[in-house]
Amino acid sequence: MTFFVTLFSTILVVCGKVNFTNLSRYSRFNEKTYRRHFKAAFDFMPFNVELVSLAQGSGQPLLLVMDGSFITKSGKRTEGIDWYWNGCASRAEKGLEISLVGVVDIETETAYALSAQQTLAQTEIPRDITRLDQYLYHLEGVRPHLPPQVRYLTVDGAYAKAHFVSGAVGCQLDVISKLRFDANLRYLYTGEQKPRGRPRKYDGKVTFTDLSRFTFLEAVQPNVDLYTQRVWHVSLKRQIRVVYLIDRRSPHRVGTCLLFSTDVEQDPQQIVQFYKLRFQIEFLFRDAKQFAGLEDCQARDLVRTEFHFNASLTALNLAKVEASQQHSGQERVPFSMASAKRRALNQHLLDRFIETFDLEPTLIKSHPNYSTLCNYGIIAA
Repeated sequence: MTFFVTLFSTILVVCGKVNFTNLSRYSRFNEKTYRRHFKAAFDFMPFNVELVSLAQGSGQPLLLVMDGSFITKSGKRTEGIDWYWNGCASRAEKGLEISLVGVVDIETETAYALSAQQTLAQTEIPRDITRLDQYLYHLEGVRPHLPPQVRYLTVDGAYAKAHFVSGAVGCQLDVISKLRFDANLRYLYTGEQKPRGRPRKYDGKVTFTDLSRFTFLEAVQPNVDLYTQRVWHVSLKRQIRVVYLIDRRSPHRVGTCLLFSTDVEQDPQQIVQFYKLRFQIEFLFRDAKQFAGLEDCQARDLVRTEFHFNASLTALNLAKVEASQQHSGQERVPFSMASAKRRALNQHLLDRFIETFDLEPTLIKSHPNYSTLCNYGIIAA
């Protein structure tokens, strides 16, 4: 446990790349120690669940989110190297990919990482296993550890496939996602059935040029209208609640968006709210890449790279927990990973000064200006 305490705290103070060499420069462990421990077993999932409960308290509403992210990696010998979609470059590139499952605190709109799993290259797995199968396997693996208040899973439109949606619903999770505008939808027949023959199920194909059979709700924002209906999705083979948004804020073009939920009784406004919260997972990727060295791993084998990804994201969680405890009972303060890293580095340097110059730590840390030095250079909230 001493190693993990040192590892997570060192990730937050390292300047430059978070690799084995740099970690050894900022801590008392050498490079070989880090390489050896990165192959050790550590269950990050329950640990991160406990961190979330510390940050937001038990029983608070949580939204499950899931997405993948491209990880740049050079070389040819790293396990998992393949062609993956890179959203930043809008094209497929050679590197690594991780699948991340996290939760979003609905009240504070703050995301926390729970589990990261590296996607395997297609050459390393049987042909009949797709990448969507790997994502679903990841979700099924983390489901038993999720907090009991988690009910909804919000994912990108790429996950809106029958196999994944059915698997998620089988895990007792209702899925909220996005549909293509040419999705094959049918109205449900609600009229009187004939006394003989097979009962009629459907009442025509859904076309979004005619919204007369949709229910109009009050505008989400000025000039943003919301329509909803309970329909049958042919490909997903299930009833869904669809939400159709029409954005008329721009005088030059009309924007549209088609969302859905497998919970047909869910409030349409809540579907929109939860899908917006899905984008909080992108801040996890951003902060972990910029400040926690998500892309800096020196290892090539799968065990060590996956350990590195989870350690990077867990360090980010620890920074958020510390920030939430510092501002406990105060007005909500936006989280800044740049400030968290600066504060951690300042505290590390002060501890080094105290140790090197053989100073009295109690006298210095009890000084009223000690916190001023710790907060030197942070972004003012």
